[in-house]
Amino acid sequence: MISLRPRGEHAGLRAAAARAGAGLIALSPWRLVDRTDAATLAALDAALAAPCVVVTSPTAVRAAAVMRPLRDVQTRWCAVGTGTAAALRRAGVRAVDVPGRMDSEGVLALSALQDVAGCTVGLLTAPGGRDAIAPALAARGAQVQRADVYAREVLAPAPSAVAALERIDAPCALALSSGEALRQVLAALPPAAVRELRCAQAVAASDRLTALARTLGFRDVVRAAGPRPGQLVSAATVARAPR
Repeated sequence: MISLRPRGEHAGLRAAAARAGAGLIALSPWRLVDRTDAATLAALDAALAAPCVVVTSPTAVRAAAVMRPLRDVQTRWCAVGTGTAAALRRAGVRAVDVPGRMDSEGVLALSALQDVAGCTVGLLTAPGGRDAIAPALAARGAQVQRADVYAREVLAPAPSAVAALERIDAPCALALSSGEALRQVLAALPPAAVRELRCAQAVAASDRLTALARTLGFRDVVRAAGPRPGQLVSAATVARAPR
């Protein structure tokens, strides 16, 4: 399995791959850094004052909770997926709306986000992350109070990971849960590594990512049930199982 998770966040996919008898190549396109400056705190306070708050990742929960106790916030919480919902509960939030489909389209389908014309909706996220949510809410007439509570610092591909990718001689699958991460990695890798990466099976966490992978030159693309490590590994395993 090839992981495009941020630096230090490959453990879940590594464990899921190991359970399936696979190894892991970690191609981190960036690392995640909390933003705690005064402007970010002011944006966070404005977002948390909204009657409904959308959170896009467990990292956004953690970064926000460093600055404000989320258990004290009286709002309707919406999480993009079960991992984000679990992080909110660990932070003391009792009730969280979670979509069955764990992506931007899924969270936008939640009942809490349908009739939002004239309402304020908070959004806890990062620059470049889940960029479909804010425009969609604005198109529904909502005022979006966005707080970018963490940032992605771009990293050069680790030489050891690039070397491992270039010499791979076994079937491999790319766990694809972020289009931005895939574009960054393709732009940063040397040509030989890009060719090897495109030979991997792309296991996409959504229909949007399935289409993107094909657009970016991947010929073998399968759709996973969702973005969780077990779902991504399972889709790759099933796709390669004898029939």
